[in-house]
Amino acid sequence: MTTNQKSQSILLAGASGVLGGHITRALTDAGHKVTGLGRGPANGVRADLMDRDALPRAVDGQRFDTVIHAATALRQAPMRHRDMYATDALRTDGTAHLVEAAQATGARRLISESMVFGYGYGDFGDHVITEDDVFGPRGSTPELERHVEGMRVKEQLTFEAAGLEGISLRFGLFYGPGGTDAILPMLRRRQLPVPADHGRLLPWIELTDAARAVAAAVEHGRAGQAYNITDRTPFGFRAHVLCVAEEFGLPRPMTVPRWLTRPMSYAHTMFATNMRVSSAKAERELGWTPVHPSCRDGLAALAARR
Repeated sequence: MTTNQKSQSILLAGASGVLGGHITRALTDAGHKVTGLGRGPANGVRADLMDRDALPRAVDGQRFDTVIHAATALRQAPMRHRDMYATDALRTDGTAHLVEAAQATGARRLISESMVFGYGYGDFGDHVITEDDVFGPRGSTPELERHVEGMRVKEQLTFEAAGLEGISLRFGLFYGPGGTDAILPMLRRRQLPVPADHGRLLPWIELTDAARAVAAAVEHGRAGQAYNITDRTPFGFRAHVLCVAEEFGLPRPMTVPRWLTRPMSYAHTMFATNMRVSSAKAERELGWTPVHPSCRDGLAALAARR
């Protein structure tokens, strides 16, 4: 296990997002100093990752030990493929610009948020995906290739950045404080129809558990390594939504045939995806374990706090 210095100075791109807020708290609790990077006024470094000229000026003269890329353009769950385009661009062009900025600040380490869908979209059957599986295979359609390419390029830029120890964290689907809240009004108004799972499973990760994994990677991650960050219990998408409804006392979602979701092209693809992912490497090397081993546990804890 690699152990890096405590009380690091960390630049966090995406600090104002839902995951970024949790990461900030986890790093601060671990004794690190966090500076946000983003366009909003709450950030210590005001800059747009997509502006290659302005970003170096924004960090000029500043020094950081570690830079974390957790920026996303998503403000709600993506329904159509085009909802992912801005985030795809952040993963390619935005990462390239952030690498240059990180190098300019003298940072030693770069940690990038990635997703398990970088292994591809589709039915993986009973195979349990580990970090030894191919990451970034060519997408089966032009739209899916656009998304997978974003994750593939982001990792390549992270691992190949000169002078930086690159680490990638491949997260499951997020839920939890600040994430699950968005679907509660939809369930309450019966506006969230979902298809049956038919045995399809997906990997999940509660947001505070995800943030703790980032903090663990800052201190214990090995350079050049990727880590899957998921809980221990894959859940079908409909099963997850049913669990939300049960825990919060809301109406069960209506079941619809999957073909009816075709206008929601990205969601339609997600509903057909079946994958089991192991986070054993992260548990072993980072000294991290999910507090919530399943989304049922995490949702029960979330509902109890409300």
